[in-house]
Amino acid sequence: MSDNKHIKVTLVKSTIGRLPAHKACVAGLGLRRMHHSVTVINTPENRGMINKVSYLLKVEEV
Repeated sequence: MSDNKHIKVTLVKSTIGRLPAHKACVAGLGLRRMHHSVTVINTPENRGMINKVSYLLKVEEV
């Protein structure tokens, strides 16, 4: 896995009523609202947060 690769992450479901840990993962990725997209670096830490809340996200390789 290369650390210079980036991943585009989009929030496609709401965080209302989700577990506090899941809300923290979404915020940690930099997502603020529905349909907001951010580009993050492909690191094990970011991958872990993406895997934890994958049911709320759309993920694309950039």
